[in-house]
Amino acid sequence: MARIHRLATLLAMLCLASFASRPAMAQSVLRDAETEALLADMAKPLFAAAGLNPANGKVVLIGDPSINAFVAGGQIVYVNSGLIDAADTANQVQGVVAHEIGHIVGGHAVFQRDGGYGNISILSLLLGAAAMAAGSAEAGTGILMAGQRAAIGKYLAYSRVQESSADAAGVRFLNTAGISGKGMLGFFEKLTQEMHRYGYYSTDPEVDPFAQTHPMSQDRVQTLKADLEGSPNWTKPLDPDLERRFKRVQAKLRGYTNDPKKTLRIYPLSDQSIPAHYARAYAYHQSGYPEQAAAETAALVKLAPNDPYFLELQGQILLESGQPQASLDPLRKATQLSNNSPLIASTFGHALVATEDKANLKEAEQVLRDSLTRDRDNPFAWINLGTVYDREGDEPRTALATAERANLIGDARTAMVSARRAMGGLPQGSPEWIRAQDIAMVSEQAMKDDKRNKGRNLQ
Repeated sequence: MARIHRLATLLAMLCLASFASRPAMAQSVLRDAETEALLADMAKPLFAAAGLNPANGKVVLIGDPSINAFVAGGQIVYVNSGLIDAADTANQVQGVVAHEIGHIVGGHAVFQRDGGYGNISILSLLLGAAAMAAGSAEAGTGILMAGQRAAIGKYLAYSRVQESSADAAGVRFLNTAGISGKGMLGFFEKLTQEMHRYGYYSTDPEVDPFAQTHPMSQDRVQTLKADLEGSPNWTKPLDPDLERRFKRVQAKLRGYTNDPKKTLRIYPLSDQSIPAHYARAYAYHQSGYPEQAAAETAALVKLAPNDPYFLELQGQILLESGQPQASLDPLRKATQLSNNSPLIASTFGHALVATEDKANLKEAEQVLRDSLTRDRDNPFAWINLGTVYDREGDEPRTALATAERANLIGDARTAMVSARRAMGGLPQGSPEWIRAQDIAMVSEQAMKDDKRNKGRNLQ
């Protein structure tokens, strides 16, 4: 057991350092219209309770199976898919989001000078429970150099204070928003049970609660319990609409991210509920069984013919099964019924392009342009719009679409070259020309900064 704890410490510290060294958006962001709408509705009252403009707040889903959420600057909360999978209710996720907003309000994400780590990561069983034994002399000499240990110790102490502060702020935000704190407390209790399950609570002297990034979950539960249970919101019923939507989103994420066999164990064929049909549809689609996926989706559409998300899935399965023409009707209807959701519209635009019918190019251009007007941060939509322009013979706008996509994914060289090419063919001074100029300037500076940083690292 002691060897395992020391190895866990090393792995956790390496993970912490490498995680902090890369921007959050460089990780795998999962985008889904239904999920984003749910997370926005869950977080809106909490951002408002924190004194922030909900229009500027955002919850982003990360494709990561670990139970974690974090902030990394700005008014953005990042939630791992593993946390959605592990949660029992939408209210539990709201408790996590409230805690994360506490980090935002406290300005905790910007603390590189306090230990050198750039992201705050909370509620991670992998980091919070595994970062043990760092204070042991054997671990210090055998694993970490003295200077590294000092920096990590400073970071751990700093982080524990922040976590407690964010806990208290999260309680205030839940109470102000009129939301029950049962979810927050329930999620900490869930983490405590997991830590007991894996033997992290024991009499082993190497299990040092002061060598962790977060207060031990059982201690956090005791600290929060009085404030949460004393609130008039404690016995308030959970929002039935949010809980219903959460079960749908949880099911589709499980179907999309988990092993299909696991999904079918959780949602057997005998389960004819909407979440079960949803999960199986994604599981079958992901594992290459289009007929079964189509059957599950047909069952959903039969239950709710005007549900835009069911229609979106039906169209997506048809499109990815090589039937773009057949996908147009459900995707067009899904776009209309979702009030032109940009993510759904971008899939519809892709289907129009995929038909390879020139008669669909004008509609595809309009659909994709409208989508990008509402959500410019969609590389997939820029690819398809660039394809439309290319087929129309519009080289400058093809180059601009390429520059936009490259700028989003951090490919500074391609962005600069494409933006300059676009400037050469667009009317000088036009909005598109100015946009191309902006991308070219930003990309050129990014390349210079990257070269300068590489030079420093070699010294």
